[in-house]
Amino acid sequence: MTIKHHLTEPILMAYSAGTLPEAFSLVVATHLSMCEECRARAASYDAVGGAMLDGATLDMDEGALEATLALLEAPVERPIKADVPADAVFPGPLRDYVGGDLDAVQWKAVGGGVRQAILPTSKDASVRLLHIPAGMAVPDHGHRGTELTLVLQGAFRDEEDRFGPGDVEVANEDLTHTPVAEEGMDCICLAATDAPLRFSGLIPRLAQPFLRI
Repeated sequence: MTIKHHLTEPILMAYSAGTLPEAFSLVVATHLSMCEECRARAASYDAVGGAMLDGATLDMDEGALEATLALLEAPVERPIKADVPADAVFPGPLRDYVGGDLDAVQWKAVGGGVRQAILPTSKDASVRLLHIPAGMAVPDHGHRGTELTLVLQGAFRDEEDRFGPGDVEVANEDLTHTPVAEEGMDCICLAATDAPLRFSGLIPRLAQPFLRI
């Protein structure tokens, strides 16, 4: 798998700082599990944040150090996560979140053969799985905020480029596009948004409130 489209530095910095909405964090964590380059960059931001904490002067309540050490020494039961099967479509972070692979997803039709499954997250942003049949186009749309779209299977093309497995497209208010799934294999994506999309066509605009896009 050759990944051409990576996460931006601001997104990786926000992820490392823990300031991303849950929906975006899920997309980032899933991409990091697929992309060695972004994992290394994220680790560098984690290291910088750790160094800053080491150099900071913190006021601590009396007994705070002893209480923290006691927690560290206490046994912690961690669930044993099964290895991801070789034929799985979902990487580990997404598989753990969904509770399985494609067969665990409850898809809902959104028109034109496209299906979606909205995943439960905090309300500051939303994240959904998209299943786009090969050769099918998503309606032309722009953005009122930021959208992260990670390809899990297949590929799509739009006015910007081609996006295959592991690629992530970072879209904002400047981008209006018509993603089209490539022929040969249905395209499955994980997409997070922090604002409603801006559809050009009348029918998608009328359906938008019901589809929560």
